[in-house]
Amino acid sequence: MSGRRTGRPTLEEVAALAGVGRGTVSRVINGSPRVSDRAREAVGRAVDELGYVPDRAARALAGARTGAVALVIPEPEARLFAEPYFLDIVRGVGAELGDADVQLLLTLIRDGRERQRFEQYLSAQRVDGVLLVSVRADDPLPDLVRERGLPAVLGGRRSAREPVPHVDSDNVGAGRSAVEHLTGRGRRRIATITGPLDLYAARCRLDGYRQGVEAAGLPADERLVAVADFTEAGGRRAMRELLDRRPDLDAVFAASDVMAAGARGVLREAGRRVPEDVALVGVDDSAIARLMDPPLTSVRQPIEEMGRRTARVLLQQIAGTAPEPHRVVLPTRLIPRAST
Repeated sequence: MSGRRTGRPTLEEVAALAGVGRGTVSRVINGSPRVSDRAREAVGRAVDELGYVPDRAARALAGARTGAVALVIPEPEARLFAEPYFLDIVRGVGAELGDADVQLLLTLIRDGRERQRFEQYLSAQRVDGVLLVSVRADDPLPDLVRERGLPAVLGGRRSAREPVPHVDSDNVGAGRSAVEHLTGRGRRRIATITGPLDLYAARCRLDGYRQGVEAAGLPADERLVAVADFTEAGGRRAMRELLDRRPDLDAVFAASDVMAAGARGVLREAGRRVPEDVALVGVDDSAIARLMDPPLTSVRQPIEEMGRRTARVLLQQIAGTAPEPHRVVLPTRLIPRAST
């Protein structure tokens, strides 16, 4: 096209490409329910094709905020409701948003179709900002949210160089303190069950474990490392692998309480007493830790406070008062119990 535009795409260009009026585009972008699904989809496609980003400053001046925030968890329902971590995050986020009179929209993304639908939802600007937790290392979704002109905050990080504002816990310190605690009780053949290593938190807990092993002067042995998935079933599978490889192990650091519960079941089936034969440590200090037999030593991370802080940072971004970049790392603390 001769004379093709070279600047930022306009609302009129979106309307022309979508085959609708300018007012329809404006209603879609401002989240109005007075738009047909067909028109909304057409506008969403046009926004994507042109790379249109709404002027949020103008929207704010016009009082066009939606009063809603999305909490995105790219996990299946089974893990969401089985793992106390997510429930505590939701509780913290919900409390902070409730205090600010902002609606929480919980969104699960389980496959490509749901991801595409959520991207269309973002294009329609139906929320004022997005919180994301349990995001994998290669997931572009946080960057996509910001490209759409929306504030975004992560619970956790994708890497040490995470550019998106985030609130995390000291996962390296969690692994290191667990090993220090176990070596302090005379354990020398300490195994670990990790989470999925495409999650930065899982890699950091493994790094902390290795630092603790090195600091204690113990030999590094990859046979004592088993990768799992933060589920109870994964903890059971990993514990069986470890017993096959190193039946003489005398301690296990599981990177979550849920996986520690799975490991505990396998140890019992194998006739190993906890803590007499094998000491056991988890992470999260959840209700699971307190209810296990024996009660589980666990590294406490302030999960509900993480939820509150992520929501608080996002609200500050929406209001234009948050510093950029915003990075928070909250401390962890080991809680000793009878399993060690």
